[in-house]
Amino acid sequence: MTAVASPQEVVPQNRPTSWAGRIVSALPVLALVMSASMKLAHPPKVIDMFVHHLGYPESSLVQIGLLELACVLLYVVPRTTVFGALILTAYLGGAVATHVRVGDSFLVPVVVGVLVWVGLWLRDPRIRFLAR
Repeated sequence: MTAVASPQEVVPQNRPTSWAGRIVSALPVLALVMSASMKLAHPPKVIDMFVHHLGYPESSLVQIGLLELACVLLYVVPRTTVFGALILTAYLGGAVATHVRVGDSFLVPVVVGVLVWVGLWLRDPRIRFLAR
């Protein structure tokens, strides 16, 4: 009978990689928290862009901001970080679709999504184990 190696045994975690992952992960977290706080604060410029340019009703601004914060919270909690990354990917996919629909550049949500996964790959040996 052979023993199955755990991801930590196959892909050891080292400090520099772990810290690089935390730093890379902090970038999308900060961007998304700022985005959510702007949605929750209701500044006139955000309302104008959200309603007139993107075509969403003003009443959905708070719900989308809270959803964004919930996704980020799932991502930063170590126990739910993989689920959080999946949910953030779905959320950012909606952002990409919105920007494509109105003819804007969708580069920012794509870059944020890539940073979510690169940061997770660097800080979580389980993800690196899956990539082998």
